[in-house]
Order: sequence, then structure tokens, then C-alpha cells
Amino acid sequence: LISRGISMNMMSRVFLICVLIIQIIAMLFIKGFHGEEINIAFWEFFGRSKILMIYLGIINVITFLAFAIDKLHAIKGKRRIRIITLLGLAFVGGSAGALLGMYTLRHKTKVDYFTVGVPLIMIMQAVVVFFVMNIRG
Repeated sequence: LISRGISMNMMSRVFLICVLIIQIIAMLFIKGFHGEEINIAFWEFFGRSKILMIYLGIINVITFLAFAIDKLHAIKGKRRIRIITLLGLAFVGGSAGALLGMYTLRHKTKVDYFTVGVPLIMIMQAVVVFFVMNIRG
């Protein structure tokens, strides 16, 4: 029962933060904080943003490795990586690495705040990138 309460609390935090960020960006977009035309050329944007690509590559590798280490520790009965650390890595750009780690390693796939939270974080990150691509400039 206590574990379920912690799970719901964590899920509600992930959900609230992601939805809040999406709503703020939607309001900014509605208020006109965008260019004359809407740009959806994600690959072109990332092609111009080499540092962002390098960062995302590194953080996703780190996140995948964190999930792999946590899985190994779970199998061996060792001290685990904190949930907030794994979700935090996903939140700061490692959502693809988290999703890949979850499903290739079959780790955390029965935990709501990962199976719902990581895709929600990924959607929130796509909204942020879309907004940044379309800021008036």
C-alpha cells in the first residue's frame, strides 16, 4: 500500500511537470511568441545545432547505461539507482535512452511512472524543441 502511494506520488509529479511545461509553451505560442511561418523541419534544426546533437547523444548513452546498471544491480541484489535519478536523466534529454533501456533490457516496464512517464517526458521534449524551432528571431 505504501509502495502504491509512492508510485502515484511520483507519477503525479512527472505528469504535472510535463503538462505544466506543455501548457506554458502552448500559451506562449498562442500569445504569438513564434515566427511568421511554422517550422516542422526537425532534422534541419538538429543539423544546425551540433552541440545539441552531441549533448543528446551523450545524455541518452548515459541514461541507457544507468538503466543497464540498475537492471544488473536488481539481478544481483545490490543497491539500486534511485528512481528520481533515472527519471531525471530522461527529463534532461535522455528519454530516448530511457525508453530504449526499458524495452531492450526489460527493465521498469511494469512501473507506471516509467511506462507512462518516459513517453510523456518525450512528448514534452518534442513540444519544447518545436517551440524553440519556432521562436521569433
